[in-house]
Amino acid sequence: MASERAYEFLPHERPLMPGSPATPTHPMPRRIGYALIGVLIALTSGLSTGLLSANLPQIQGSLGLTNVEGAWITAAYSMTNVCTSFLLIKFRQQFGLQRITRVFLIGFVLVSALQVMVHSYQTELGMRALAGIVAAGFTPLGFFYIMQAMPAKARLGGMILGIGLGQVALPLARIISPFLLANGAIGNLYLFEFGLSLVCLGSMALLRLPPSETAPVFERLDFVTFALFAPGLALLIAVLVQGRIVWWSTPWLGYAMAGAIVLIGAAMLIEHNRANPMLNTRWMRTRGVLRLALVAAVVRILLSEQTFGSTGLLTVVGMGQDQLVTLNVVMAIATTIGVLASVATLNPQDLIKPVAISVALIAIGAWLDSDASNLTRPENLYVSQALIGFAAAYFLGPTMMAGILRALSKGPSHMVSFSAVLGIAQTLGGIGGAAFLGSLQVIREKMHSAELVLAIDPTNPQVAARLQQLGGAYGRVVGDPVLRQVQGTGLLAQQITREANILAFNDVFLVIAGLSVLSFIYVGGRWLYLKWKGINPLAGELEALQRMMANRT
Repeated sequence: MASERAYEFLPHERPLMPGSPATPTHPMPRRIGYALIGVLIALTSGLSTGLLSANLPQIQGSLGLTNVEGAWITAAYSMTNVCTSFLLIKFRQQFGLQRITRVFLIGFVLVSALQVMVHSYQTELGMRALAGIVAAGFTPLGFFYIMQAMPAKARLGGMILGIGLGQVALPLARIISPFLLANGAIGNLYLFEFGLSLVCLGSMALLRLPPSETAPVFERLDFVTFALFAPGLALLIAVLVQGRIVWWSTPWLGYAMAGAIVLIGAAMLIEHNRANPMLNTRWMRTRGVLRLALVAAVVRILLSEQTFGSTGLLTVVGMGQDQLVTLNVVMAIATTIGVLASVATLNPQDLIKPVAISVALIAIGAWLDSDASNLTRPENLYVSQALIGFAAAYFLGPTMMAGILRALSKGPSHMVSFSAVLGIAQTLGGIGGAAFLGSLQVIREKMHSAELVLAIDPTNPQVAARLQQLGGAYGRVVGDPVLRQVQGTGLLAQQITREANILAFNDVFLVIAGLSVLSFIYVGGRWLYLKWKGINPLAGELEALQRMMANRT
């Protein structure tokens, strides 16, 4: 095994695995510098996703895109990001952290610069796909820097802190977006991202990460697997993103799903029969890993209450981004507290209780939102969204630690499999949650709309008076009473649609609350059972990791 430079690592300085930086003892000023740069990188990486999610309608409007075309922009980012993230672990192990860092940091700057200069749908699509690749290489740098600032016993907490700060970036993006778009210029978003990339470039040039160790880890079949797995996963993401927009009965969705099954199945078949697989299918299908993936995906689905549910509800009642700034400040603070609480309370002996608490908080938050009306305003959601924002970050630490312990106890090569499992579960859970809840909302809106229309009797004096009142709004511009009646009927139809949408979102919140309760019963019941029996499901993994650490020293 070689290092990137001619450098002899002391036993306590050696990286835990090839591709990660060495961990020498730094003086306090340098540790502070690493911490500040790590926070900057983590937030910048999260903002690349957050600014896209928060401003997709504005980007669509500036380019004159349909909803389908706009969804492809989101899909392009997710496709490349999730497919690249686990492969890059091997790239860092093969070529070294410093070399890969330079490539992706320069790539981040170039992609940001191209977005500033070129504005077209095709360019936006290509740039977002490239941004997904760059973000996959850029994201780990945030927690690598923060880990350098931590003492040895707290370095895993530094990883969780770095990833958790990426969760804060979404509400933070919604806070700053109204100010960036105050003059209506969408280019300000791209300039802001470009400026952040330059600040990151300068900061990392001033204070570099320590070198890493390298090892020859690539095999030819790795690229065959990736060539099958990546397009299969991309097709699956396309189906989940576009399904609720073009609707699930569209023929091409079926063909795409069939292609995804064939491609992913072929990739898994190759990996299952390899002596040294990139994705260890035997480990990935163990009960503990499957349970970890299921929990991560389900919690992400439940967290769509915030990213899809509350945001969609407030949009229906007429709230714009500038009116949601305070709500997003509350969410950002709650998420930050959740990250810090997750790190502070992290206990390898009890990683299930924080997940149970998180799903319980989601259940409470969703239930609080389920009685919304056309008078609901952002201040009515402060408590519920703070609870869900806290839960979104609080579950992250124990989930990651459980996966890392399971992977490292089997050897560093399993980290690629763990990254694939967690990344795919999180991504598909988030996208799948939005697809499921969005489809449910559409179906329930149609049902409530039909019920409301059937309940309206034009011969009812109150209904007739309401139509006359609504038509009277056009009295100064429409002289014909028949046309005023038509206009009044149109306004009433709009109000019916709005009320039907609000009722549909209430149904969505109730479904999330119900699913959260079921999840709490399962997770909480498992936690009580293990406590009663005195069992730590990760005891073997902890012992194996302790032996590994002892061998290093």
